[in-house]
Amino acid sequence: MPPCGDRQQDTVADVVITLGNWVRSHPEFVVGTNEAGMFLGEDGRGADAAIWRRADVGPYQGGFRRVPPLLAVEVAGRYERERQLREKARWYLEAGVPVVWIVLPKKREVLIVTAAGDTRHRRGERLPGDPRLPGLAPMVDELFVQVSRAAG
Repeated sequence: MPPCGDRQQDTVADVVITLGNWVRSHPEFVVGTNEAGMFLGEDGRGADAAIWRRADVGPYQGGFRRVPPLLAVEVAGRYERERQLREKARWYLEAGVPVVWIVLPKKREVLIVTAAGDTRHRRGERLPGDPRLPGLAPMVDELFVQVSRAAG
């Protein structure tokens, strides 16, 4: 995968800040980023960000995680837009990931994909919480702080 452009990298940073702040107050979870590597079944994937239960991942092994995260986050960019990220989301769901956020910087929207269906969330809205991730319900705007500042 080629390096990501400015809008995508700034959005990934805002997503990671949001998730990282949540994990700091929820030490029973761990957040990964920088193409968070995981092998689920026979396939590997690297999410822009992901959250696992700390008890599920165990001690560091020096390799890819082999248990599905509770949340995988993919941010749209030059080479992967909503259509491609929906395909990735389907892969995540089939591999046992219960919640996928598809973050769309150009529109400043978040698509939440679960086995129950998809929901779309816009600026000014709060993402719905999930009982597996207690208290993780950020405002959509938190995920686009830098992009919003650049847009004026």
